[in-house]
Amino acid sequence: MSDVLAVIQDFDLDAYLDRIGLKERPAPDAEGLAIVQRAQRLSIPFENLDILLGRGISLNPEDVFDKIVARRRGGYCFEQNGLFLRALLALGFEAYPLLARVWLNATDTPSKTHTLNLVTIEEEHWIADAGFGGSFTPPMRLAVGEVPAPDGARYRLTRDETYGWMLERQGSSETTEGGGESAGKDWVPQYSFRTDRVWAADLAQASHFTSTTPDGIFVNNAMVSIVLPNGFASLINRDYSRSSGKGTEKSEMASEKALQMRLSLMFGIDLSAEEIAALGLFPA
Repeated sequence: MSDVLAVIQDFDLDAYLDRIGLKERPAPDAEGLAIVQRAQRLSIPFENLDILLGRGISLNPEDVFDKIVARRRGGYCFEQNGLFLRALLALGFEAYPLLARVWLNATDTPSKTHTLNLVTIEEEHWIADAGFGGSFTPPMRLAVGEVPAPDGARYRLTRDETYGWMLERQGSSETTEGGGESAGKDWVPQYSFRTDRVWAADLAQASHFTSTTPDGIFVNNAMVSIVLPNGFASLINRDYSRSSGKGTEKSEMASEKALQMRLSLMFGIDLSAEEIAALGLFPA
C-alpha cells in the first residue's frame, strides 16, 4: 500500500492528462479506463529511437515522466505502460503489471518482451495496454470473447493450455505494424500472458533484454507509430505508412530532412539534425 500511496503523491496527474488531451479526470470505471487508454494511444507515439541513439531505456518513474510528459517524446511498451499504470493508480484504479510473450513472426516460444496492465474494476479483471506497437487494442474484460477496434479490426482472448491467455487479432495488416498478417481474415496471435503479478526488477530485466539483445527488432530498426482516430501511422526505418478509412498512403523518406519533418509533423517527435544523423538510416 505504501508504494501505491507514493505513486499517488508523486505523480503529476494534471500534467499527464494535459499530455494526453483530457480536460477532466475520468472515473475509475470501465468507461474511464477506455477513455484514458485511447487518449494515451492517440497522443503519445510508440517509439524506440533512444535505443538507436545509444541512450538506453530507463524505467525510473521520474525519467519516464520527464521523457514522455515533460519533453513530449514517446516510448516503447515498458515506458508507455509504466506511465499508464502510474496514471491509473493516481486516478483510483486497482492495477498491476504483467509480462507477455509476443508471437508476431515467432517461429519458437518467444521471450517475455512485452508488458501490459491488469486492472480490477468491481471485482472483474480487465487487460489494459497502452504500449503495444500495433493498432489500438481496446481494454478487454479478462474472459474468452472478442471485441471490435476503431480501425475495423477485431481482438479476442482465448485460453492456451501452455501459455495462459492469448490475445489474437483479425483485421487488415495496413492498420498495424505487426507482421504475419495476410488477407486479414485469419486470427493472428499477438501475445500471450499469465496473470501472475510482476515487479520492478522483473520489468527492468525484461526491458534490458528487449532493448539490448543484438538480434532484437528494437536494436536493429527505428520503429515509430501512433494510433489515429480511425487508423494507424508508422515509420519503420525509412518506410512510412498511414492508413485510415480513405485507404493507405506509403512512401519512403528520401532524406534526413524529410525524416526529421515527418517525425515532427506526424508523430510529434522533435529531434535535432544531429540526432537524425545519429540514427544511421541514411548511410553516407
